[in-house]
Formats: sequence, structure tokens, C-alpha cells
Amino acid sequence: MDNDSRATVLYVDDEPLACKYFERAFAAHYRVLTAPSVDTALALLQDVAGEVDVLVTDYRMPDRLGSDLLQEVVQRYPHIVCMLVTAYADKDVLLELLNGGTLFRLLEKPLDMAAMQTALQLAVQAGRERTARRQGLVAMEESLAFLAHELNTPLAAIANFARGIERRAQGTAEAQAEIAEAAALMHGNARYCLSVLASFIDTVRLASSGPGMQDGRRAGSARQLLAALLDSYPLSAQQRAAIQVEVQEDFAIAESPNCVSLIVSSVLGKALRSVEEQAEPALTISIGAGTIKVRDNGAGIAPEIVEQLLLDPVSADSGEGKGWGMVFCRRMMQSFGGNLDIASEFGSSTTVTLNFPVHIRNEHD
Repeated sequence: MDNDSRATVLYVDDEPLACKYFERAFAAHYRVLTAPSVDTALALLQDVAGEVDVLVTDYRMPDRLGSDLLQEVVQRYPHIVCMLVTAYADKDVLLELLNGGTLFRLLEKPLDMAAMQTALQLAVQAGRERTARRQGLVAMEESLAFLAHELNTPLAAIANFARGIERRAQGTAEAQAEIAEAAALMHGNARYCLSVLASFIDTVRLASSGPGMQDGRRAGSARQLLAALLDSYPLSAQQRAAIQVEVQEDFAIAESPNCVSLIVSSVLGKALRSVEEQAEPALTISIGAGTIKVRDNGAGIAPEIVEQLLLDPVSADSGEGKGWGMVFCRRMMQSFGGNLDIASEFGSSTTVTLNFPVHIRNEHD
């Protein structure tokens, strides 16, 4: 397939002249594909279904009926908007198709080209709306999976600390000190959960507002954003000691600071989990030239996993969830013109780089 940006229409009719006439009539406005039978159309769709927007099929054909094609297309390729052309009054079958939601439009032969043009325009619009709704549902599913992934660790920590406090409540003075430390960590984890929820809500509101909308928080610099995140993140004394911040060149976070904070928070959380088993954990966060880099000295990620991690929700290591964090972070970075890269030396380190659009624009200045 080429880079033709027009909507694609598949027309199915056993009459060769009808196919040629349809293509000649609408090729100026649509990318037209034709097929002489149901089986030929289904074979074609196996290769190009993702590019087909509208299906227009004749009803009465020698081998199989157009209604058979419609039913298979609806099951296999629900994004395709279907229309049926008929010269016959098969009312029972046609009513069944219409009432079942299989058909977008029913058109009669001989075709009225003006009516067909209008129907195609409406069908393409309906298909785009259908695709947008489906993408919105997928995005919401991924966002909810990410939220569960991100809050699971701090909430589990709160539960563990609460059990520890219950066991030590009647203990010695030393136990009382442990209780105080556990309570402080519980408070920190609870603050973090509230912060993630607030950022998540802002992110969803931003997404529902449509492209180009700013989120409610004022833009600041990458250094300021990181400082605020580290202040709210539930870090133990050992974790704080392991983190080193390097600011080589600060830059403004021009768009979606709440989204960016959520992304950096997720990357930081994974890095902290990666260094838990290290005798001397080390985690460096560096800011410079439109990037935020998070490098840890954990066990790293296997090369085959790195290749998949940004594309599919795979597991990065045996103790991790399903990789929703990195999938979500990458898509959020792309949503405002940036991207996310992972470089890992298996057995020694992992570096996650967030590239921001200010850096991408400057490269072309």
C-alpha cells in the first residue's frame, strides 16, 4: 500500500462493469478497491483490512450472498463501516441486517451516484468516530492498568507497615522508635498515592479535552518538577542516600507537567525496585539538553525484553507486573511530541531517557 491519505472503500460486485463504473465514479475522492465475490473480498481483507474504511457490497451474487460477507466482516473487522446494495426486496433478510446493527446504509440499484457520494462521506465520518471511541476505550483500559500498577507497591507497603505497628504496639522503647519510623513511611506512601491519583485525574481530564489543551498546573522547569517529585515520593533513608541528581542544563516543561510528573514517578519507582537487592544501590537522575535520564545499577533487562518493553505489556523481570508502566509512559511522552528510550546492560545497569519536544524542535532550528 502507498501513502495515499484518502479513505479506502472496498466495492464488491460480481458484475465487472459495475466495479469499473464504481471505481471511475469515486476514485477521485476515495481509494477504491474492488472484488468480484465474497470469497475474493475476504481474501483481500486478510491483507488490507486495517486500511479499509468502508465496505460496499452487492447483495445477490452467484456463489455467496453479500449478507454473508457483511456478517463475517462485522465479526472480524469491526472498524469497517458496511453498506449493502440490492435490487431485490428481500425484506426479511434486510430487516434482520439493519436491526442487528450490521448495516450502516441500504442502497438500491441502479445506484444514484449523488446518494452514494453522500452515503460514503457519512460512512467515513462514522468510521472515524468509531475508531476514536475504540481507541479511547483502549487508552482508558491502559491508563487504569497503569494506575493499578503504580499504586500497588506503596499500598502494599502501607499494609505491611500497619501490620508491623500492630505487632510492636505493646513493645519496648526500641519498638516504639520502629513504630514512629513505620508511621512516617506510611504517611509518605499515602502522600504519594494521593499525588499519583491527582496527577492521574488531571491526565484523564487533559486527554478528554482534546489535542492542544494545556493542563491546569503552571509550567515550570525540569529541575523544579524533579525537586517537587522527590519531595513527595515515599523514599526511605537508604533510598534517598542512593539517589544523585545532576543538572547539566535545565529546561522548561512547556506542556502537561502533571503528565510528566506521573511519567518520571513511574520510571523512578521501577529504578528503585531494580536496585533493592544491590549491596550499594546507586541511582542517578540527570537533566540536560531537553532530556531527563534515570540510570540505576540494578540487574538490567534482558535484550529480548528491552526490544518488546515499549511496544507490548511484557514483564521486565520476574518480580515486576506486566510492563504497563513503560507502555503508558512511552505513549504519554509521544502524546505531546516526545519519546522514551531504554538502554540496558544486562547484569549491571538500565538507563531510561525521556526526550522532550523542546529538544526535538531545537535540533531543526
